[in-house]
Amino acid sequence: MIIDMMIGAIALASMLVGLFFLRFWRSTGDRFFLYFALSFGIEGVNRLISGITNTLYEDAPVYYLIRLLAYSLILLAIWEKNRPRSSE
Repeated sequence: MIIDMMIGAIALASMLVGLFFLRFWRSTGDRFFLYFALSFGIEGVNRLISGITNTLYEDAPVYYLIRLLAYSLILLAIWEKNRPRSSE
């Protein structure tokens, strides 16, 4: 029971953070915020599905692949933001 509540709280928090970054992306147009919004959205949906299906076996490869995708989006956003710009 308490584990389901924690998974739900983590899913809700992840989706809210995703919406927060989505708002900044809409106002600035910077892809950095879009990548973060997508990453947190993916994490939120992953946690939501994990809570709905009541699977506590998070060591399955599919969970790692989903998290790898989400964290790769964060790394891509940071790399893209910090790469040198071409001087025109």
